[in-house]
Amino acid sequence: MLKVAWADSYCHSLPEGHRFPMEKYTLLPEQLLYEGTLENDNFFRPDVPEDDLIFSTVHSEEYIKKLNELTLSRSEERKTGFPLSEELVIREKQIIQGSVDATMYALKYGCAMNIAGGTHHAFTDRGEGFCLLNDIAVSAQYLIDQHHFEKILIVDLDVHQGNGTAEIFRGNKDVFTFSMHGKNNYPLHKEKSDLDIELADGTGDNIYLDILDNYLGQLIEKHEPQFIFFQSGVDVLKTDKLGRLGLSVNGCKERDRKVLESCKINDIPVMISMGGGYSEDIKLIIEAHANTYRLAQELFF
Repeated sequence: MLKVAWADSYCHSLPEGHRFPMEKYTLLPEQLLYEGTLENDNFFRPDVPEDDLIFSTVHSEEYIKKLNELTLSRSEERKTGFPLSEELVIREKQIIQGSVDATMYALKYGCAMNIAGGTHHAFTDRGEGFCLLNDIAVSAQYLIDQHHFEKILIVDLDVHQGNGTAEIFRGNKDVFTFSMHGKNNYPLHKEKSDLDIELADGTGDNIYLDILDNYLGQLIEKHEPQFIFFQSGVDVLKTDKLGRLGLSVNGCKERDRKVLESCKINDIPVMISMGGGYSEDIKLIIEAHANTYRLAQELFF
């Protein structure tokens, strides 16, 4: 059964003025239920984790203390993109637990998902770009610490570089970070992933898919990962306000198909987090995200 993390806090804890397109966290599960792709039993509600799951493995204790006490400086708060609040911190922690739980479900079923997550701009000691805590990094480290994994591949296909994830795992031989992103897009200063593929503005379906097909196959063959984390942001769409690439909705779907088919064929468990998506038309965001779930059901279940 495809298991999917979802909680009310994913949307309702966000401050006014930041709801669009964050309302996708409510509309996406509604669409998946309406069309029959998922049923209520597919969803699970993650708890709020204890702090030691977060700071003892990935984030610094000092940074978690600042979040808990709401004592980020004005500059630190501005970099996150959100006004800091207790509700927002709880939301981010619950996303962390959702991704950790989904990782465990992926080990059991082959594939699992988090409606939110993909918070790849969160560093060891700071947040950036609408990310306070890095759910992918915490989940990957959990596999290393609790299940002794030694070969993890992070496939980050959001339009923005996974700079926080790259910083967290710099020099870590257990995790290979692969980020394929817009060359001229945020962040202005890129960190160094194990493999960065920078794409020119306007890159469309054919070129994008050919590049992904080439590099993903090589990475899997060379590194033989035991687990893959897939950041499936749909801000690669041509219609995205922040994206600058040129993919169609169908091209984005084929991107997801390539990743998920590679996982299935090679018997590699995969946990998928949603990442960004900022098209003006919310229907396009929902359709592109929903395709990821449809493919997961089609290929794994």
